[in-house]
Order: sequence, then C-alpha cells, then structure tokens
Amino acid sequence: MKKVPAFAILLLASFSAAAHPGHVEHGFMSGVLHPLTGADHLLALLAAGIWSMRQRTPQLFGQPSPAAGWLLPAVFLGMMAAGAAAGMLGLRIPGLEGGIALTVVLTGVLIAAAVRMPVWAGALVMGVFAVFHGNAHGLELPQAASAAGFMLASAALLAAGRLLGTFAAARWAGGAIAAAGVALLAM
Repeated sequence: MKKVPAFAILLLASFSAAAHPGHVEHGFMSGVLHPLTGADHLLALLAAGIWSMRQRTPQLFGQPSPAAGWLLPAVFLGMMAAGAAAGMLGLRIPGLEGGIALTVVLTGVLIAAAVRMPVWAGALVMGVFAVFHGNAHGLELPQAASAAGFMLASAALLAAGRLLGTFAAARWAGGAIAAAGVALLAM
C-alpha cells in the first residue's frame, strides 16, 4: 500500500508534458509514440485495460471464457480504428479534447468504484470512449503508417492495463486516473 501514493504522485507529476505533443513527422514511429507520450491517451488506454480485467469473466455457451475477457479491449481497438478513419477523412467530433479528458475521468471512476456491467453495456461504454480517442489520432496522424503504429501501441497499453488490473491496488489507480482526468479537463 505504501507504493500507491508514490504511483499517484508520479502519475500526476507527468502532466507537465502537454497531452498532445506536436508531431513533425507522420510515420509508424510517430503513431507508436503518440499514445505513449500523450497523457490523456496513455491513461485512457491503461484504464480501459484495467477496467476490462476487473469485469466478470464473460460467458461463452454458458461457460466462463477467459478468452472472451479480451472482448472489451478488442471493441476498444475496433471503435478506435473507426474513430481514426473518420478523423483521417476530416470529420471532427465536437468537443473532442474535453470528451477525451472526460473519458479518462469516467474510466477512472468506473475502476475506483468497482463498477461491473453486463458485457454488452461495457462494450458500448468502451466503444464510445474509443471513438473519441481514435478520432483525435486520425486527425493528428492522418497516414496509414501512423495509424498502424498507434494501433500497435494502443493494443500494448490495453494489455498492460489488463495486467495492472490483476493487482488489488487497481481501485486506487482508478482514483488516481480519475483525478488526473480532472486535471486534464482543467487544462
């Protein structure tokens, strides 16, 4: 438990960097680095992974299916790709940056409050959140190589979040993520 406050301090201290650093080059590595260097995307992807791990194991043909536990991250990635495609076509979601910060807050709250939903409801929530993040990626990194890079990095962050979700302190991380999302909203 002594490590939790240190984690929260380090997490909040990372906000000195801008949420969306400028991208001079649009290529595969720019796409890979974007979710890793943008605090909003980093936190949202980790939070989505943590929250998906904290859900009940989905049933497949009446039996618990651990493989089906990857459904929420898969929905997140698919809807993020759809949002990115819309962004690459020049379609911008109104209130995009505020919406992205709000997804960080809400996902942190879902984790901290240990909210569990039916699979369909969780997929709907994560899908809506993912469209915001994908749209921002598509607008900022409009090339296919960039898209491939950010999808790969996003999948890795979702997997890392699922790993973090196995720890008992994940609820504390949810509170820290929600607080960080509030800080992003204030920026």
